[in-house]
Amino acid sequence: MSTVTIAVESLDAVKQRVAAAFTGRKQGARITFPSHELMWKILTPKRWAILKAMTGAGALGVREIARLVERDVKGVHTDLQALAKAGVIDRDETKYVFPYDAIHVDFTLKAA
Repeated sequence: MSTVTIAVESLDAVKQRVAAAFTGRKQGARITFPSHELMWKILTPKRWAILKAMTGAGALGVREIARLVERDVKGVHTDLQALAKAGVIDRDETKYVFPYDAIHVDFTLKAA
């Protein structure tokens, strides 16, 4: 099973993981955001529903995804474009892909 970790990490933490990867240590698939605010701006509840529907499903067309999440095609298309632009999902010529079977979310909220 392929699992992606979605996390909030500083630039320094990302640089440390990249350096570790260059030494041969496996890092696993990760999607990182520099702040909680940006993560929640990109991963809205409706977009989470799209990711849930796409997890483990392979390549899907916009209409298929809209049917799975029970939403209109135009709104789903807008959300898919935002997810693709943010690098959360991939897109080929006609379909969208979220190439993972599971999602692990990893972040800590601290006092302001």
